[in-house]
Amino acid sequence: MFVSENLSINEKGHLTIGKIDTIELAKDFGTPLYVMDEALIKKTCKNFKDSIDRYYDGKGLVCYASKAFSCLYMCRLMSLEGMGLDVVSIGELYTAMKVGYDAEKIIFHGNNKTDEELEYAIESKVGRIAVDNIYELERLDRIARDKDISIGIMLRIKPGIDAHTHEFIRTGQIDSKFGFALETGEAFEAVTKAIECKNIELKGLHCHIGSQIFDVKPFELAASVMMDFIAKIKNELNYEIDELNLGGGFGIKYVENDKPSPLDTYMEVISKVIKTKCNELNIKQPFIIIEPGRSIAAPAGITLYTVGGIKDIPNIRTYVSVDGGMNDNPRYALYQSKYDVVVANKAGVDKTKKVTIAGKCCESGDLIGEDMEIQDVEVGDTIAVLATGAYNYSMSSNYNRIAKPAVVFVNENRAHVVVKRETLDDIIRNDIDV
Repeated sequence: MFVSENLSINEKGHLTIGKIDTIELAKDFGTPLYVMDEALIKKTCKNFKDSIDRYYDGKGLVCYASKAFSCLYMCRLMSLEGMGLDVVSIGELYTAMKVGYDAEKIIFHGNNKTDEELEYAIESKVGRIAVDNIYELERLDRIARDKDISIGIMLRIKPGIDAHTHEFIRTGQIDSKFGFALETGEAFEAVTKAIECKNIELKGLHCHIGSQIFDVKPFELAASVMMDFIAKIKNELNYEIDELNLGGGFGIKYVENDKPSPLDTYMEVISKVIKTKCNELNIKQPFIIIEPGRSIAAPAGITLYTVGGIKDIPNIRTYVSVDGGMNDNPRYALYQSKYDVVVANKAGVDKTKKVTIAGKCCESGDLIGEDMEIQDVEVGDTIAVLATGAYNYSMSSNYNRIAKPAVVFVNENRAHVVVKRETLDDIIRNDIDV
């Protein structure tokens, strides 16, 4: 009935998340409100870890892509669940280090890391730095030489795979700001240079072909291309690559028409490619790393809003205005991302309307979605937008000087705040009135 397994309807006809009434959550914590189901997050982490252990004989690591949703509590939870962590900024790394994360299990990504970020990553003793370009490699070698240490790295490779997703979230093709291209020889030159660097330890290769991918085939192709490249490095440079990071991008169900492949299908077919290539090419099986983010956080989250106004334009459309919008969910404005929506206090009633849900920003494009199927909605109703656990809070802003919502985690009939709702004083805390 719902896109996420943790959602249901109680005896009052209200939407529940993790068996907790969303209307009570809205009353207790206010709206807009991000709500995350801790039990589902833990379950998904366990499924990923069990799967990588099963298909790679325990020789693998699941790293949560923290850009999807990061806060102190989420980092602590990922640490307790035994997950590795993918970070892409000094802020994400700092958040992880503040909870005592095992730095050896952290991979630091980014296409334009500053010297400050590289220095902090080295001081924090992260396990791997994913190098994106030759300038970064040269800077790292210099920093390592000055400190008289060795730095473990991975090289980010563009495998040239079209993942058939939105053009803004495809990252594996040659025309991308990320990584070294295989087709041009750039990747091989980077490997050669990294091996020659005396203070650089090339641990592995990384690739990521995009996000929200339903088809398994692009993942198979990427794995095959990367294994061929590992064989080329061994045969031509006499250097064995120990680790292969295949990134993330596993699709999730946002709306009813979305048909993502089961997690086990992704893992099994890719592992078959890896093992077959190892036998064919006479190379050792690399330690496999994956970096799911959306698939862990998104299904576990919803956003609750209060309806403040309804404008029915005959023969055109009906606008339903809520107390949030592109500040707390910019994905429709950016990608025209689709969501399922429910009137939380009428969840047991059939959907009979099509509406456009509009935010409160002074911006015509401030929409949650258009032509969204919904129950008969009235002013004062609570609306739940589903599967918003990823790239909502993490991409939120203070546009129009609107405060960011709170984040609440629910678990075992308990709800607690993990990120406080911003106040008006928070909005001006960095202003200087000269």
